[in-house]
Amino acid sequence: MSLTRASLALTVLGTASPHPGPGRPCSGYLVRGGGAEVWVDAGTGTFAELQRHTDPARLDAVWISHLHADHSADLLAAFYAFAHGGLTPPAPIPVYAPDGCAQRLAGFLGRADAGFLNGTFAFRPLHDGHVARHGGLTLAARAVAHDVEAYGLRAECGGRALAYSGDSGPCAALTELARDADLFLCEADVDAHREGERVHLTPEDAGAVARAAGAHRLLVTHVGPALTPGAATARAAVSFGGPTSAAREGRTFNG
Repeated sequence: MSLTRASLALTVLGTASPHPGPGRPCSGYLVRGGGAEVWVDAGTGTFAELQRHTDPARLDAVWISHLHADHSADLLAAFYAFAHGGLTPPAPIPVYAPDGCAQRLAGFLGRADAGFLNGTFAFRPLHDGHVARHGGLTLAARAVAHDVEAYGLRAECGGRALAYSGDSGPCAALTELARDADLFLCEADVDAHREGERVHLTPEDAGAVARAAGAHRLLVTHVGPALTPGAATARAAVSFGGPTSAAREGRTFNG
């Protein structure tokens, strides 16, 4: 698909929860707009899929919603590619992530001091209301309800808006994040809430948030093992009452 510098597009790299399956990596997306390319969530298996769509060394940034492995583990694969695999970026790539991301990656590599990562990644801690700009693309973070520090993303370019829930239970921040978004990429991980636990969304929750926010289109992702993507999307569509699709690996959606 041909993209102008001003367009906003989302390419799905992976959607699985909580582990990858054949042909289905964990959560990961490539967001492009305003001349910028951003890898959003680095779930297991997504770095290989990223290479189908762009040269990772040319990424403008990486954006990580939270530090669970199914959203961040392939930072390790990217580090090996950049540091040892010949895909060296021209400058350290900004990584917007919850605080502690660098230390976690360094610990996996057996190092107490994360300073050695600075030649490859420039880690920048996220916070509620954090805003970053790359080219004509604006990335804004909102804290959402999960069992660890977690953020949703709103990406805007050329008057278009893409919202991404990350992993979240129902919360007012999600509705604000997706307000009037052209495309709302939203998890529907669980079939039903466990007693006292609301750290993920059901398909009905995803649809209700999209409806309350006035989102133009809902894209269902991160469907857990108790559901199928088809069933989750059908249920979310009933709750939303608007255009609803399942996120599929390799597909690109315009924002």
